[in-house]
Amino acid sequence: MNGRDLATELRDGHETAFSRLGSSKAMYALTGGEMAAEQVRAAAADDALALAAVLDEWTASTAENGDVGALYAELADAARGHAASVVDDPSLDDVPERYETLSGLESAPGRLGGLLGRYLVTLEHVGQMVGFFVGDADPMAADDFRGLRSDLEAERDRVTDALDDVCESDDDWDAARGAGDAVIDAAYDDYVETLESMGIKPKNVC
Repeated sequence: MNGRDLATELRDGHETAFSRLGSSKAMYALTGGEMAAEQVRAAAADDALALAAVLDEWTASTAENGDVGALYAELADAARGHAASVVDDPSLDDVPERYETLSGLESAPGRLGGLLGRYLVTLEHVGQMVGFFVGDADPMAADDFRGLRSDLEAERDRVTDALDDVCESDDDWDAARGAGDAVIDAAYDDYVETLESMGIKPKNVC
């Protein structure tokens, strides 16, 4: 097992969830039904700042240090930069449920596995954001979000590399996988609950 294999397993194990989290209806859920550029940008900024807040907690804790702690701090700074790149003077308005799940993780394998799950979900969302701005005839914004997607892919790869360094046993990989599953499940549950609250049946969404 290695980090890239785990990413593949998580995607394969949540095929239906990812097919829906990467749909246009996911944008509808993320923006609360307000499919406008301002709301899409705000959703991207909230996602980034929510991640930064969790990573700041982890960096400040005594549970992690060394290379893993440095990675958390660098990814937190990158997340704040992502938020600032899509919204002027960003602030955290709404914390998605998956970040509450992520925040509760404690071990290094679990935290990195949960972080990998987060990046897989966010990459689906950002892919849809690129499509939104293409459809909105805003090529500059679409390019900005393509750049964001590339940055997130590089960050995801850093997480998979860190998993290779941290996971030393089958139990470690099981902890990482379980945490990744939990974060993806939280994202999907949030998606379902949000659509249902707006009178939309998620089973009809692909």
